[in-house]
Amino acid sequence: MAIKTIDDLLAEGVAGRHVLVRSDFNVPLNDAGEITDPGRITASLPTLKALLEGGAKVIAMAHLGRPKGEVNPKFSLKPVAEALSEALGQYVALAGDVVGEDAHERANGLSDGEIVLLENVRFDPRETSKDEAERAEFADELVALAADNGAFVSDGFGVVHRKQTSVFDVAKRLPAYAGYLVNKEVSVLDSVAKEPAKPYVVVLGGSKVSDKLGVIEALAGKADSLVIGGGMCYTFLKAKGYDVQESLLQEEMVETCGELLERYGDKIVLPVDLVAAEKFDKDAEHKIVELDGIPAGWMSLDIGPKSVERFAEVLASSKTVFWNGPMGVFEFEAFSKGTKGLAQAIIDATRNNDSFSVVGGGDSAASVRVLGLDEDGFSHISTGGGASLEFLEGKELPGVAVLNR
Repeated sequence: MAIKTIDDLLAEGVAGRHVLVRSDFNVPLNDAGEITDPGRITASLPTLKALLEGGAKVIAMAHLGRPKGEVNPKFSLKPVAEALSEALGQYVALAGDVVGEDAHERANGLSDGEIVLLENVRFDPRETSKDEAERAEFADELVALAADNGAFVSDGFGVVHRKQTSVFDVAKRLPAYAGYLVNKEVSVLDSVAKEPAKPYVVVLGGSKVSDKLGVIEALAGKADSLVIGGGMCYTFLKAKGYDVQESLLQEEMVETCGELLERYGDKIVLPVDLVAAEKFDKDAEHKIVELDGIPAGWMSLDIGPKSVERFAEVLASSKTVFWNGPMGVFEFEAFSKGTKGLAQAIIDATRNNDSFSVVGGGDSAASVRVLGLDEDGFSHISTGGGASLEFLEGKELPGVAVLNR
C-alpha cells in the first residue's frame, strides 16, 4: 500500500509548520478519573517526539469515551494532557474547546517544537456525524487551526476503521501522512493477512459471536486452527448440544455457530472444561467443571485448566498467531487464569518456536498489561481491536484508504 509516511514529511521539513496529528488517547479511567492503562499514550510518543524534535507546531486531536456529541467533563482529555506532558518531558497545553476561541489562540501561539492538545473531538457532534456536509464543515474548522502550509498525520490506529471527521475528512484537506504507529500496524497486519507463516492459529475470545463472525468467515479458509474461548464459546457449545445454563449466550447465533461447526469443525478448537460461578461477581463461589457440568442457575466465567493445556498444544507448533479477545472475565482474579494461561502459551510459542504473534488490541492488549505479562514476549501488540479485525476481514479502513491518494 503506497502511503506517505511521517518520514516523508520529516524529509520535506516540519520546522515552523502546524501539523495536525490524530492520535488514539482513548485510555481507560478509574472512578477517580485516573488513567489505568497508558498503553495508547505510550504508543503515540515516537510520532509526537519526532515532529516536536523537527520543530513542528503540533496540534494533537483525540477522543475519549463516548460523550455523544456533548461537552461532558467526565470525558475531558485533561488526564491525558497531564500524562502526555510527563511522557514527553514538556508541557502539553489542553485547549478549553475543540475549534473555538481558545483552540485558535493556543494553536496560533505555538512556537516551534511546542504542542497543544485539543479537547475531546467527540464533544462536537459533527465528529461522528453520518452527514457528509456536517463533517466537511467541522473538518474545515479543524484545518483552519493549521494555518497555511499545514499537514496532517494519522497516528490513531484504533480509529482508522471509522469514517469520522478527524480521521477521514481532515486527511482529504491537507497533505496527509501515516505516523509511525499507523504505518507499523498496517505493515504487520498486511503481512499476517497476505502471507502468514504456517501453521497459522487464530485465537478468538470476547463476548459476542456476532462481533467476530466476519473475521471467522474471512480467516477460516486461511487459518489452520481457530481456537475459540471467552463469552462467545458458549454459543458454540450450545450449538453442540451442551446446556450452558446462565452463561453468556447469543441465542440468535446458535444456528449460525452450528453451521460454522459443520463447515470448519476440523479447524475449530473449543474448551474442554470451564470455570463455573454461582453469579457474576469477583468473589462468587466457583469451581472447575466439565462441559456438561455447569450447576443449575450457574454461569461459566472462564475456560478451565484442561482447556488451557489443549489450546497450548495447538499453539506450540504455530508459526503465526493472531489473538483477539480474552478467555474469561480477566478483571476478576478468580476468572483470569484462562486468559493468563492462553497468553503465556502464545509467549512460549513466540520464544520457543519462533512464532510471529500479534495481539489484536482492545481487551486482549489490556489483559496483557492488567495481568502483568511480558509485553515483549509478543511480536506485536496492536492498539486497535476493531481496526485490526476489520483489516484482517479484508474491509477497507477509511482512515488508511484516505492516505493512499
